[in-house]
Amino acid sequence: MAETRRLAPGRLVLASHNAGKLRELSALLAPHGIEVVSAAELDLPEPEETGTTFEENSAIKALAAAEATGLPALADDSGVMIAALGGAPGVYTADWAITPAGRDYAAAMARVAEEAEGSDDRRAAFVSVLALAWPDGHVQHYHGRSDGNWVYPPRGTGGFGYDPIFVPEGDTRTYGEMTPEEKARTNHRARAFARFAQEALKE
Repeated sequence: MAETRRLAPGRLVLASHNAGKLRELSALLAPHGIEVVSAAELDLPEPEETGTTFEENSAIKALAAAEATGLPALADDSGVMIAALGGAPGVYTADWAITPAGRDYAAAMARVAEEAEGSDDRRAAFVSVLALAWPDGHVQHYHGRSDGNWVYPPRGTGGFGYDPIFVPEGDTRTYGEMTPEEKARTNHRARAFARFAQEALKE
């Protein structure tokens, strides 16, 4: 089994150009003495995500940032899985939002409802896989999952992505109707981060 490395306080590249992910992960990292610099701030290109799993795509992003900067890098690959669609969009969650005019998550959420029409199965899950990579190629993964149901039409203006159609187990509100603090209690990314913090951050 590969060694588990711990991350010392200092600079860490957050390998994402997604402003919502940056806000969430920066807030989670701040109490641990980690100075976050984003891939966008460093003007790093977004690598092509050629993997077919969350693990592969998160590693691609983290390794590209670590190798380009010489610093440890953390990347998230996440998505929503709709049971009625056989787990789609899954790793293609962001791709479903691509339009000629840019990413349109309202259109992506409408596509979920359209493709699931006729099914009574409303089960859904958000999945997040964090990859922590070093410049020498070492990678560690941390998994998080939030189960619930999807609704349509979207509700709420908070969060980002597909948040307005996802209702986590134990609640009646969508992530889009919650505050960031409320969302973090059941959020897939926060759960993956909790495992990352326990195993990778120095005490």
